[in-house]
Amino acid sequence: MSDDDSNLLRPVGGTEFSWCKAVPVGTGITVLALSLSKPPDISYLQNTLHRFQTSQPILNSYIHFNPTTKSFSYIRRPNPDLQIQPFDLQSTAQILHELQKDPQNDAVTPFQLILEHELNRNSWRDPNDDANVFFASLYYLSEAQWVLALRLHTSVCDRAAAAALLRGLLREMSGGGERERGFEGNGEVSLGIEEIIPKGKANKPFWVRGVDMVGYSLNSFRLSNLEFVEPNSPRQSRVVRLQMNSFHTENLLTGCTSRGIKVCAALAAAGLIAAHSSKKLPQDHKEKYAVVTLTDCRSILEPPLSNNNLGFYHSAILNTHDVTGRDTLWELATKSYKSYANAKNSNKHFTDMSDLNFLMCKAIENPSLTPSSAMRTAFMSVFEDPIIDQTDELQQEICLEDYIGCASAHGVGPSIAVFDTIRGGSLDCTMVYPSPLHSREQIQDLIDRMKNILVDACVSVDV
Repeated sequence: MSDDDSNLLRPVGGTEFSWCKAVPVGTGITVLALSLSKPPDISYLQNTLHRFQTSQPILNSYIHFNPTTKSFSYIRRPNPDLQIQPFDLQSTAQILHELQKDPQNDAVTPFQLILEHELNRNSWRDPNDDANVFFASLYYLSEAQWVLALRLHTSVCDRAAAAALLRGLLREMSGGGERERGFEGNGEVSLGIEEIIPKGKANKPFWVRGVDMVGYSLNSFRLSNLEFVEPNSPRQSRVVRLQMNSFHTENLLTGCTSRGIKVCAALAAAGLIAAHSSKKLPQDHKEKYAVVTLTDCRSILEPPLSNNNLGFYHSAILNTHDVTGRDTLWELATKSYKSYANAKNSNKHFTDMSDLNFLMCKAIENPSLTPSSAMRTAFMSVFEDPIIDQTDELQQEICLEDYIGCASAHGVGPSIAVFDTIRGGSLDCTMVYPSPLHSREQIQDLIDRMKNILVDACVSVDV
């Protein structure tokens, strides 16, 4: 099919192009996994997803690569054709049996193993194949547990859009769809983020852009990383969770508010301190780490968008931080948040967008540009704001026991990608990492250190 076909939605934008390059190597597969204690009505669920595809046509598209122009486009399917792929008890057991052969998976729950399995099902490995952007599967774990997994190309569904999709799906599954259809769109596809940045916000003199590009490139070799366990083997994305109870979460949020910072800064600071301490370095030994902070730009674009506008509308700011063994959580969190806020106030989330996209693509094409050819662009990525989940009643109605939403990160990206949600007043962070570049034992140790640092700091929230 040619790019000028009548079903062409639009060519991909610059940020979307970087995701089209990243997903084939393993970064940018968004998954929503729902653990259910009763089986969903597959027919009703499939009709619901088809309706979503009709009102949100980008969900009913595939990504087409033009080898002549080396460009990508979203092409609309004539009709919604998503089919939920069912895995019966025997098929699911076979998948779990293969995954459990890995000793690192001994203590991992079947639900999380299915999530990781979906994160590594790459339908977009070959850019020449016209693969849909949206897939759904239903796994039969036992007589009392099913897992519904939605898998999407990140270029059409960032974290904010995935959260909106989840809310819309929960309403439909609970029978509330007729009362409140908040997710469905207007049948149109929004432009790429670069085309709706407010006028003048992305301007950067040519010579400044050149200096920044050189700076980003040179600094990458001066940055510290977690130790790489196995840099040469094929990689996959794995997950470790950091969960805090409502008491500690409330104290953490209070501590952030009292200091005029956000929880992302506390998470990043805890990660930096934990990384330094995990290496058992002298306290005064200084290391420089990079943190990428992602911010949802929908509300500040022209025209403004809602979370129901599917696509990738986040931008990134990369900051570096010097860390020693004497740093405390609140001091480092305040310092790191100030660096991020200053950069955002200077519009670096817009002015540096094309630079970071270019470097991301260069790291994919030339892994040797990164330490140990690991394609690690930062130690950690965090989101400026957590997802606030207020769907407890809907979850109870449909017997939703647990859910996780995140994206793969084993191609180009950070060593730890943090997807944080506050559910029922409790912080729940999904940490995605590349394996076996890092081991589950190594990351679990780091997460345990992070949690201890956060909990200890929450004992007292005085400024």
